[in-house]
Amino acid sequence: MESGSPAAPPAPSAVADALHSRATLMASVLGFFVVTLDAVVVNVALPTMRTDLGAGMTGLQWIVDGYTLAFAALLLSSGAFSDRLGARRAFGVGVAVFVAASLACGLAPGLGALVAARFVQGAAAAVMMPASMALIGQAFPDPIRRARAVAVWAMGGAVASTSGPVLGGLLNLVSWRLIFLVNLPVGIVALILLARARRSTRREVPFDWAGQTTAVLAMGGITYGIIEAGAVGMAPHVLAALAVGVVALAAFAVVQSRVRHPMVPPELVRSRTVLVASTSGFAFMVGNYGLPFVMSLYLQQHRGLTSFATGIAFLPMMLIGFCLTPFVARIVERFGARRLMTLGFFALATGLAAIAVLPPGVPVWVLSVLMVLVGLCGPLVIPPISGVLLNSVPEHLAGTASGVFHTSRQVGGALAVAVFGALLANPATFRSGVVVSLLAAAAVALCAAGASRFLKDPAIPQRKGN
Repeated sequence: MESGSPAAPPAPSAVADALHSRATLMASVLGFFVVTLDAVVVNVALPTMRTDLGAGMTGLQWIVDGYTLAFAALLLSSGAFSDRLGARRAFGVGVAVFVAASLACGLAPGLGALVAARFVQGAAAAVMMPASMALIGQAFPDPIRRARAVAVWAMGGAVASTSGPVLGGLLNLVSWRLIFLVNLPVGIVALILLARARRSTRREVPFDWAGQTTAVLAMGGITYGIIEAGAVGMAPHVLAALAVGVVALAAFAVVQSRVRHPMVPPELVRSRTVLVASTSGFAFMVGNYGLPFVMSLYLQQHRGLTSFATGIAFLPMMLIGFCLTPFVARIVERFGARRLMTLGFFALATGLAAIAVLPPGVPVWVLSVLMVLVGLCGPLVIPPISGVLLNSVPEHLAGTASGVFHTSRQVGGALAVAVFGALLANPATFRSGVVVSLLAAAAVALCAAGASRFLKDPAIPQRKGN
């Protein structure tokens, strides 16, 4: 080629690959958006739902935990389901069911119907999450491009987290039902983009029925027992539910060590990265899921804020994640995931503890500023650990490893709402319940900061010009 002649255009196959990868990534981003949105948008509308539906604290907990519990209980199986059906098809099924369940939530005639639809939403989200990460792993095989794609994927969650409280508060001024109906157009666009993604490889992965059954019984029994304990104390049915949950949890551990094809393969159990990721996901959700639940009730019921004003109070906390997330991949390449995660959990613990010890009459803007420290945890923890996890497991275990990680997250969120709701159930001790809840979440964050020090940063090859 002569000097100065124009460069040859990209090969058609390269252009097609790039288009398929972008469509795959954007579909995954939108999926993560609606999954995250429905985890955070509900909190600011809870007092209105309580009035509209005649719900007590137990009912409000189930509106939140119906989604989270189904999400957590089915995630491990959903990883295997994604591998068997193919990540693209599994993601499409999950999005379609999620949209239908969102419509059912928006049209629910009463509390029971709403909670039932929330369970279906959570089940669909459980299918979507591991499939979305597996799709990214397949579309971006290069470690550097994959890490950056994960950072873009995390933007879906960051945007949802940022807009969720404000959007929920604004829509709630018209009707709380709109917070669910907003999922419909987003889900439809995700399905259109998914049609342009490449077909995914399907693998015959056995289904662990014993593991799935014991997992559902363990999570359901423990969560139900904690929620009911806050309402009625240690009644016989509460003790029975807790006993079933504990026995089922022990049975799950035994089953996973003995069955031929466990839900959690031994190589993942032995992986330090998977253990640190699971601990991090659990602690992150205890703080970042528990805080909005507690503070939404506190700000509206005890400080007199409207749902929209409550959403505005959360805005600085959410904006910091939105602003920082696009730069996380580059920061990780420079400083490593371990340092960022430790810093993120220390920020989370500091923010939670500071809010807990403030006097009751402190201005709301002070609470908003301190919640920024809590918001820092998201971008400093989730994208780094997600990228490290994807790069540390074989491709054929990507869906299952993703399921383990996100199960730990949802279990943390479900237990946080169950425990914190029980602490807030008695109006006479509401304020002390807020303090104990936030200090407990801070203690969990400190434990996660210690665990993150055991993470081994993978060696990522450097590219020229990067």
